[in-house]
Amino acid sequence: MQDVYECLRERLDEMAIGYPATDSQIEIRILKSLFAPEEAELFLELSPILEEPKSVADRLNRDVKEVAVQMEEMAQKGLLFRHRKGGLARYSAIPYVIGIFEFQVSRMSPAFAKESEDYFETRLSRTFQSFETPVLRTIPINRQLVADFPVAPYEDALNIIEGQKTIAVAPCICRTITRLNGRPCDKPVENCFSFGSQADYYVENKMGRYISKAEAKEIIKKNEEAGLVIQPFNSQKVGGMCSCCGNCCGVLRSLKMQPKPADAVKSNYFAQINDQLCTGCETCLERCQMEAIEIVNGIATMNLDRCIGCGLCASTCPDEVITLIQKPQEQQYEPPKIGVDTYFRIAQERGKL
Repeated sequence: MQDVYECLRERLDEMAIGYPATDSQIEIRILKSLFAPEEAELFLELSPILEEPKSVADRLNRDVKEVAVQMEEMAQKGLLFRHRKGGLARYSAIPYVIGIFEFQVSRMSPAFAKESEDYFETRLSRTFQSFETPVLRTIPINRQLVADFPVAPYEDALNIIEGQKTIAVAPCICRTITRLNGRPCDKPVENCFSFGSQADYYVENKMGRYISKAEAKEIIKKNEEAGLVIQPFNSQKVGGMCSCCGNCCGVLRSLKMQPKPADAVKSNYFAQINDQLCTGCETCLERCQMEAIEIVNGIATMNLDRCIGCGLCASTCPDEVITLIQKPQEQQYEPPKIGVDTYFRIAQERGKL
């Protein structure tokens, strides 16, 4: 009989960006640290579709109270997603990334942080850019940075915040891990946003706190000032949005490994430098997370293969000689409408459908 943890690994590998195997089996050790055997068995019986405990209990011929307790305990441990409405709780299976991994932010131990980093370096990082549709996308903080209007609402971080009814903020899982691994980051930490039912989940699980639109906008502005890249989930209706550091964030780190990050990120913009007016102050050099800028003969030059269109260089150029330009219409990327569509596309590209 196949080991339950290997079955769980295979199941997680079918979801979202996957959960690949390694020769060292570090991925199995991670699962054993997260899931008790009976929790792994229940996870294998669930799908990404929300389901109430009674439905699961009836299907598995188990006591409904026992199942309800187990599902709630797993949700509190970040192993299942929970959605409450009208006093009814429903639960679903979730991917490792984005999902189980991020939901460990308030339970993170040094041992888990080390194994997570080892797994990323050994194997997981290669999966982030191994398919066409990205999980996160890079956008400017607001439309004022873009030379040519209009900008779609889902391309404007401040507009995304304005469209939310419920907002929560939580510590960044990536910077939490680097800190526990002895590499503390000097960037702000409490800046990962979740919206709607995901915000409720974060707050109920004591991973984050509710905030107003005004506070969310202030946090985003401070993140931009600190040189963090704004990355919402890759859909027009987003459940979350990150502010990412190129030295900590798994997505940005995997992008930096690519010969042409601009192709992988699906950004609709690129930065343009007026070399006639550039004074070579190097402010943009320090701000760029993709190492897309270098100073040549005292002038900043842009490697468009590496530019991801985040606008960090444009927003703080003291001479205002850097502008974000929209790519030609034939190169414009329109994200999927909702998150389910994003994961469906990824599953198709990974050959899981």
